[in-house]
Amino acid sequence: MDWPNEVDARLRYDVMLDMMPPAGPERVTLADLGCGAGHMLTHMREAGLWPHVGYHGVDLSPVFIALCRAKFPGVPFLVADAIATPESLPMVDFTILNGVFTVKRALEFEEMWGFVRQLLVAAWSRTRHALSFNVMSKQVDWERQDLFHLPMDLLGTFLTAELSRHFCIRHDYGLYEYTCTVYRAPRR
Repeated sequence: MDWPNEVDARLRYDVMLDMMPPAGPERVTLADLGCGAGHMLTHMREAGLWPHVGYHGVDLSPVFIALCRAKFPGVPFLVADAIATPESLPMVDFTILNGVFTVKRALEFEEMWGFVRQLLVAAWSRTRHALSFNVMSKQVDWERQDLFHLPMDLLGTFLTAELSRHFCIRHDYGLYEYTCTVYRAPRR
């Protein structure tokens, strides 16, 4: 929602969607946690991924979900608190959390890190194959106090202990962030 420009937003979408297999005869399912106004779904449609992907939008905001339902009739959108009720989330093949962990506002680092860990565990419990999320990088010229700059080694230690040792960190797409994709099994 708050990305500064459309070009960078589309790049983020492509990096996150890279975890999914090429379109084939089998339909896969994807949950977009923190879907906001449904921009990921718009991008997927423009990229030709629709209807090969069974999309599910999830957000805490009833206002955003109402907007998405009006924009995309017939597509499942759900108001849910993934941490409080992870069982309310759809069970899907892939999960995306785009921008959910980049801004911490006035939260202290440890508060935000606790939120990130809780939400990743909840999302992982409803994901069959892989999930992708982005955070602000520590490998930058500057850091903003309202953004969540997460050290990669701290993240890697958590992922290995709590989710999976099969993960990929992408820091190669030119933005001041990185995207991490966690897999249930080695990617072939």
